[in-house]
Amino acid sequence: MLALQDPMRRALIIVDVQNDFCEGGSLAIYGGGEIARRVSAYLLDKTKNYGVIVATRDWHIDPGDHFAEEPDFVDCWPPHCVADSSGADFHPNVDKFADFSEAVDIVVSKGQYAAAYSGFEGTTPEGDSLQSFLQSAGVEAVDIVGLATDYCDRATAMDALKLGYEVRLLTDMCAGVAPESTALALSEMREAGVIVTQSSQPAQD
Repeated sequence: MLALQDPMRRALIIVDVQNDFCEGGSLAIYGGGEIARRVSAYLLDKTKNYGVIVATRDWHIDPGDHFAEEPDFVDCWPPHCVADSSGADFHPNVDKFADFSEAVDIVVSKGQYAAAYSGFEGTTPEGDSLQSFLQSAGVEAVDIVGLATDYCDRATAMDALKLGYEVRLLTDMCAGVAPESTALALSEMREAGVIVTQSSQPAQD
């Protein structure tokens, strides 16, 4: 219970709130831009609740068969979040209420040369794993928000559980690819031990 009670032992992980996963992007998720806005509102009010804040991003350089001309949308996908492209940029709504770059302590990039869904498969600019970074910060619990509930949010949450963290998924700041797969992912996460809840963030115009 210490991690739940001590903000300095809790991290916020903001998953893949990038242009290609929001409206107008190559793999747009309905409501992605609104999730980016909600994340910004949350950061304005809640940064004091976390010891560290992490943003993950897809950052594809040469991900091999993760990209396909005829994707099945399960194991392979249309090209998206190509490194250094505008599609890989964080959505502009993340800056609507708070300065995203100031609020986030570290950006973790994943999927450079292979498919990667979990933030724990990514690395910091210094080449450290997300796990190493969180351990060095004394983190024992994580809150997860972002895109998409049924893919990268789920994978990040499940890996965090395996690594021994207390895990909460804040569903009012998440959106999924499809209703059926989202419902299944939420069920799987609950059964595994993820606390599926909401943020109770203040309303913002």
